[in-house]
Amino acid sequence: MTEFGFIDSIKDLFAPLPDNGFEGIGDDCAVLPVGRGESLVFTADLLTEGVHFLRAATTARELGRKSLAVNLSDVAAMGARPVATLLSIALPADAADAWAAEFMLGYRELSEEFGVTLAGGDTTRSLSGVTINVTAIGRAADAHLKRRSDARPGDVIFAAGQLGASGAGLRDILAGRCDTPAAAVHRNPQPQVAEGIWLGSRPEVRAMMDLSDGLASDLRHILDRSGVGAEVAVERIPAAPGADVRMAACAGEDYKLLLTAAPEAAERLAADFRIRFGTPLHPIGRITPEPGLVWLRDGKPEPLDWHGFEHY
Repeated sequence: MTEFGFIDSIKDLFAPLPDNGFEGIGDDCAVLPVGRGESLVFTADLLTEGVHFLRAATTARELGRKSLAVNLSDVAAMGARPVATLLSIALPADAADAWAAEFMLGYRELSEEFGVTLAGGDTTRSLSGVTINVTAIGRAADAHLKRRSDARPGDVIFAAGQLGASGAGLRDILAGRCDTPAAAVHRNPQPQVAEGIWLGSRPEVRAMMDLSDGLASDLRHILDRSGVGAEVAVERIPAAPGADVRMAACAGEDYKLLLTAAPEAAERLAADFRIRFGTPLHPIGRITPEPGLVWLRDGKPEPLDWHGFEHY
């Protein structure tokens, strides 16, 4: 079973149960309307030693920041403002003192940067490495919430930053080069919280998500949820220094925002984004009515078997 096949089976298993007002599995966050035109959003992410990180290749402080950053990125992808988190962590004996204290300092630093409270959690002993689980909670006006399911034919597809830097960093780390600029990017993702909130306020932005598993996988989630297809121009994918275009399309953990926007307002949106944040929105393709993802090179379809990261 694939990772997403497993998720679909869970969704089917619980479908007969009452939803209690939640929009559940299928987006970056679950959504709970709370009245007066507002909703809370909820997300959870798990990081496991040996799968998501190597303690020998990252500091505890960096890992504390990253554990929070990946969750704040999900909240931002909904157009919501993060307000609180819950942290659960399993620690082996050799990480229970100084390492844990440094981890919490990193977690606190990013919490302070974005005004997020740590509202609770749990701790336990681990017999096989560090395991971290974070639940993040955000708040947004209902009119500002962005979902994966709202892309429409004709929409312009944008990436809100260069892609592939984290993949290049992981390549360096696995080769024993832990001190390169790309390796530092991999260990220290910066969630686009302000950008997500701002894009949420723009009605011309239709679908949005964050890039955690790679453009080639994550864009397909928007297409599947929206019942549409896409054409992506390979030469327009913004590859970061040290990454080629395939890495930019397939490597994960960039945590940049991926969005679609109404074509008549796309140019104005990109101009306003640059004025506001000093960085470009990169137009990489368009949404089509026909299902499927088509890669184009110089305007012609190219049969590229590109996919992002999956656990299974």
